[in-house]
Amino acid sequence: MATISGRIRAISVSTEKGVPKHNVPEAELQVDFGIVGDAHAGGGPRQASLLDMESIDALRAQGADIAPGDFAENLTVEGLDLSAVSVGHRLRLGPAVELEVTQLGKRCHGRCRIFEKLGDCIMPRQGVFARVRAAGRIKVGDAVVVDSSGPHHPPSEIRNPVTPGSDRGPESVRAGILTVSDRCSQGRRADASGPALREILAARGYEIGRMGIVPDDRDAIARELTRFADQEGYDLVFTTGGTGLGPRDVTPEATLSVCDRVVPGLGELIRAEGLKKTRNAVLSRGTAGIRGQTLIVNLPGSPKAVCESLGVILDILPHAVEMLRGGGHGD
Repeated sequence: MATISGRIRAISVSTEKGVPKHNVPEAELQVDFGIVGDAHAGGGPRQASLLDMESIDALRAQGADIAPGDFAENLTVEGLDLSAVSVGHRLRLGPAVELEVTQLGKRCHGRCRIFEKLGDCIMPRQGVFARVRAAGRIKVGDAVVVDSSGPHHPPSEIRNPVTPGSDRGPESVRAGILTVSDRCSQGRRADASGPALREILAARGYEIGRMGIVPDDRDAIARELTRFADQEGYDLVFTTGGTGLGPRDVTPEATLSVCDRVVPGLGELIRAEGLKKTRNAVLSRGTAGIRGQTLIVNLPGSPKAVCESLGVILDILPHAVEMLRGGGHGD
C-alpha cells in the first residue's frame, strides 16, 4: 500500500491523570516514553494516542459540543483516515518523530466524562495507540505520513482485535499472564507455565498481551497485578504459581490485596475438578477476584496443572468478561 498522509490538527496533554487535556502548539516526544509533560506518558505500548478530526466532526454534526483533545487523545489529525492504519505501521510526524502503531481501539474502564455527556465515546472504537520509535519535536500543522511498508502485527505488541479478518474490535478480550516464581525470575529455570497458558488462550482466540515474571514476593506480585489492571487495562489476568502451602506461596494473598471483589467460585470449581484426579487438589489455595473491570485468576505453577485448571474454567470466561463490561447475567 502506498504511503498516505495528513496533518496534525491539535496536540493535547494533561499534567495530571483524571483531568481533561488541554491543547498546546507544540510538544516534544521521547523514545519509548511519549509526550514530555503528559501525565499518561510512560513505558508500555500506549505511549501516544491519536484520533482523526473527521470522527470528531461527525459527532459535531449531530450537535455534540466537543473539541480536539476531549477524548483524551494526544494527537488529533485531519486529512488522514486512521481506519486504514494497522498494527505495525509507522507514522512519521514532522521532520523527525516516528511512531509505531501498537493497538487499535481501547476498552474503557468505566463511563468517562465524554460518555456521560454524549452517551457514547468513540475512542474505544476509533482510537489509535503507538510507541515512540524516534524522538523529536512536533507542532500543529506538521505532516503525518503513514508508512505501511514496515512489519505488521509484531508479536510483542498488543493487537486488537482477536476476530480474524477484522481491523479493530472493542469486543475483543485481552489477557495478560504473570508467572510467579523465584527461580524463573532469577533465570535459574525457564518459564514453561506462562507459554503453556499463552498457547491455550491464543488457540481460543484471546488477545495475548504482556507476559510478566516476578519472584514469590507479595508486594512485587501486587504491583504487577495493579499494572496489568489499571495501566494496561486487560480484561483477564492469569497468574501461575505460588498457590500452594510453601512459606513463599503468597499469590492468593497478593491477589486479594489488590481486588475490589472476590470471585470464589472459580477457585472452588478448579479444586472440585482437581479432586477427581488427586486428593492433593484441596491444598491449592488459588483464588480469583475483580479489580476495576479486570478479572484476576490464580492458577497452579506446573505446566500440566495450569493447563488442566484453565481447561476447567475456559467456557465460563467469555460470560464473565461480558458481565464485567455491563452485559446481562444470562442463564
